[in-house]
Amino acid sequence: MFVDRVQIEVAAGHGGRGICSFRREKYVPRGGPDGGDGGDGGSVILRAQDGVDSLAALAHRRAWRAENGTAGGPANCQGRRGGDLTVRVPPGTIVVDEATGLVLKDLARAGEEIVAARGGAGGRGNVHFKSSTNRAPRETTPGEPGEHRRLMLELKVIADVGLVGKPNAGKSTLLSRLSRARPEIADYAFTTKTPILGIVAISPDRSFVLADLPGLIEGAHAGVGLGHEFLRHVERAGILVHVVEPAPLDGGDPVANYRAIREELVRYDAKLGTRPEIVVVSKSELPDAEAVREALARETGRDVLAVSAATGQRLDRLVHAVAAELDRRGPAL
Repeated sequence: MFVDRVQIEVAAGHGGRGICSFRREKYVPRGGPDGGDGGDGGSVILRAQDGVDSLAALAHRRAWRAENGTAGGPANCQGRRGGDLTVRVPPGTIVVDEATGLVLKDLARAGEEIVAARGGAGGRGNVHFKSSTNRAPRETTPGEPGEHRRLMLELKVIADVGLVGKPNAGKSTLLSRLSRARPEIADYAFTTKTPILGIVAISPDRSFVLADLPGLIEGAHAGVGLGHEFLRHVERAGILVHVVEPAPLDGGDPVANYRAIREELVRYDAKLGTRPEIVVVSKSELPDAEAVREALARETGRDVLAVSAATGQRLDRLVHAVAAELDRRGPAL
């Protein structure tokens, strides 16, 4: 199950209390205070880790709590520190404080982490309160409470290349031919409801991550259809491969469909309008594919590829075009 948004509660451990204790040793008259400090509470840490590709594990466990520190002991013994709790999330997870709406951290890359809730400090034992006028202090302090937060975790898939286009444009079939990914493929709209990632080999020692993103329709920038569920993943794709179907099932105009998708991207985020784009006409085995390719070339003022996932025609040219664009741009954020 792919989950890309989840709400959780994180609670750090409380600090252990300091204790009141006095030395009780033979031949040591009037033993002074020796109450130890309490241990600090453990913290809750969110860490981005490779191999985790969904927030599904967090959807089934909403509360995450670290260990409390233990109380101090006699003979100036400090209490044990509570163990930290590390929650592993996919790279690309944005951590938002639900109370304030502030973004605490964008865990864009594997290895990045944030202390989501900091453990409370341990209390002080009575040894800290002795003085020349107070030889037998009985004061101690309790441990401080750990932080508690409600967080919204939102995953924006990180891919070098994102496939965009109208529903049923042939994106899933294209992904299945270029990689080992096996997305659902059917002859109805919105067969892809969540991003599907595949690794495309350029050479034996080089590859890129390709994402099949859910189909886009007019009004998506305002939440129509999959709306923001789709568009937030487009933000992370370094390069867009815009797939245009030459003979849409609804009988629409392919060039008009291309313009509509472009308009939705720009209205959602103007930066997407400047994102590197490779325009591809799918299903080049169809009779109208070449005419559509020429019309799109005139519309965009640049080369447009016509490929066929069914026959494999010009798929190698598409991979080489993506590789060349990646060389110019660099990896995705």
